[in-house]
Amino acid sequence: MNIEDLREYCLRKNSVTESFPFDETTLVFKVKNKMFALTNTNGPLTINLKCDPEKAIELRERHTAVKLGYHMNKKLWNTVDIDGSIDTNLIKEWIDDSYKLIVEKLPKKDQSGLV
Repeated sequence: MNIEDLREYCLRKNSVTESFPFDETTLVFKVKNKMFALTNTNGPLTINLKCDPEKAIELRERHTAVKLGYHMNKKLWNTVDIDGSIDTNLIKEWIDDSYKLIVEKLPKKDQSGLV
């Protein structure tokens, strides 16, 4: 998986926008103005994803490429090194999970048609 694959996958989701709100290298994906994924556009490719707290710990223990969320709430976010050690389908599943976690917290009127 490369940056374009990751970007295209995130943008295929309903109501997703992308922006650079922090700096010129941190690409942020939002659903209804709420972040569900962040990635860097230079250097080694990583992605920050929201995660259920118990699952976040489990993934960190199981995969060396999954770490505490860089510059994020360490309980709820993981940083994943996209280095080829984790199957692309698994990374897509984690992106889906992050998106769903954000959608579930939106007001009911904003959830319609998103998942």
